[in-house]
Amino acid sequence: MLEIVRAIGQEQMKKEIPAFEIGDTVRVHNKIVEGSRERIQMFEGTVIRKKNGGISETFTVRRMAHGCGVEKTFPIHSPNVAAVEVIRAGKVRRARLYYLRDRVGKAAKVKEKLGR
Repeated sequence: MLEIVRAIGQEQMKKEIPAFEIGDTVRVHNKIVEGSRERIQMFEGTVIRKKNGGISETFTVRRMAHGCGVEKTFPIHSPNVAAVEVIRAGKVRRARLYYLRDRVGKAAKVKEKLGR
């Protein structure tokens, strides 16, 4: 039974996984289905965490929208995530950037990694 679940998971996984790290500013191209129409919506922000591995791997992106922090969690292998493009590489020293939730303004920025 477990082998069947693994086989189905391997079949559903994407071949090309986008290369990004925690702290990077990314633009996620997310497919939105409205009735019979389908469109792509962008969500741009800082990656504050990556979780799990395999078929259930997810990443969380945080951005400020109208003075309010917005976080969205995306499954990497979801067919609704069309693409993930890296805008800038971040220089961080930890795996979870939850401290950004308490920061405001310039203090909520992540330093840019130069020479990438």
